[in-house]
Amino acid sequence: MYLYERMRHLREDNDKNQEQIASILGIKRQQYARYEKGLHEIPLHYIITLAKYYNVSLDYLTGLIDTPRNLY
Repeated sequence: MYLYERMRHLREDNDKNQEQIASILGIKRQQYARYEKGLHEIPLHYIITLAKYYNVSLDYLTGLIDTPRNLY
């Protein structure tokens, strides 16, 4: 699974919309939507923020492993 697919699944599993996640990242919804569609590469500092927010490892978020591991 690709990073952008995992981002969408995590957002949906947590009952959040793109506007809410964009707000957490401090960006506009349209920019977040481009990341989530895989149209633009998401910067590493946003990936780290998402991993912390969802409490999942970077390995899971980036699709390197399929079983989620909590950070805390």
